[in-house]
Amino acid sequence: MMRSNFRPIHAAVATMAVPAGLYALSTAASAAAPEGTTPAESTGESIAMEAAPGPSEPVGTFSIVGFDPDTGELGVAVQSKFFAVGVVVPWAKAGVGAIATQAFANTTYGPEGLRLLAEGRSPEDVITELTDPDESRDRRQIGIVDATGRSASFTGDECMAWAGHVVGEHYAAQGNILTGEEVVRAMARAFESAEGILGEKLLRAIEAGQEAGGDSRGMQSAALFLVKEGGGYGGYNDRYCDLRVDDHESPIAELRRIFDLWKWYALIVEGYTRAEKGEWEVAFELARKLIALKPDVGESWYHPACFYSKANRREEALRHLGEAVKRDPSLGTRARADSDFSPLKEDGDFLRLTGGDDEKGN
Repeated sequence: MMRSNFRPIHAAVATMAVPAGLYALSTAASAAAPEGTTPAESTGESIAMEAAPGPSEPVGTFSIVGFDPDTGELGVAVQSKFFAVGVVVPWAKAGVGAIATQAFANTTYGPEGLRLLAEGRSPEDVITELTDPDESRDRRQIGIVDATGRSASFTGDECMAWAGHVVGEHYAAQGNILTGEEVVRAMARAFESAEGILGEKLLRAIEAGQEAGGDSRGMQSAALFLVKEGGGYGGYNDRYCDLRVDDHESPIAELRRIFDLWKWYALIVEGYTRAEKGEWEVAFELARKLIALKPDVGESWYHPACFYSKANRREEALRHLGEAVKRDPSLGTRARADSDFSPLKEDGDFLRLTGGDDEKGN
């Protein structure tokens, strides 16, 4: 059961201060707006547009920042009727937090906000420190979650209607120029009810936001950015997932398509990372997930074969390699040149599987 708290904002911050399963909703509205109503269109919008320094077009529309307490992952998902929204809105650093800066976005909120979070400031304190000295704060919108799951959001009074935000356990959802408040409500419900990894929860949230009406101007771009310690390629950085759809008729649907591809590739990369560390059982579990995701693809079997070979598990390596070659014969040639199969290079069964016995004239 969710509970809503409607209140007008005047340079105010909504923070996560409600029990799990509940959420607080705040909107940009006039001080006279009755509680529980959708704010009317702001009469100050045209003035704000004329007076604003910096960008002349609002950015971001609807986004969600989130944290996964089980994995430590942090991330941002966003959609907008704006070209390449992914280069403006999402900011995140493993072990620190995730930030979405939008509306007439002040992009310094991203790196500066992460710096303040790294110093131990709470999300609400960070928002106060960012917005207080900003003369255009009433035109800004920002959502923050930190690496302990604390969250906060801010919607300036002059953000273009409908504008508002929801703050809940481990997330903050916010949007401007929306078709209505149901967009952020739907995002909150979807995040709370979705199962799976953080990226799935964030993506499901913006899918739900779009299904509820989304950006009143339409769709153009979307992005998903996830970080975790050592989550980047080879474990050298925290950039776990960085997907962008810069210009598309259905950007969220396209983001879903490439996210599903990313999940498969991420299992491969993580499997090799674990194998290099000698964490064999974890690597083998990732191999099983890889096969389950795309069982008809040869590569889904080839990489597990590599893991088993590196672990000197001959029977499992040959069985998986056989399944791989059955689906894609070219993988036999590849295996003969792959150093991961060094323990099997002189093995008769390996040579028969990969065609190496033909080359030797056997």
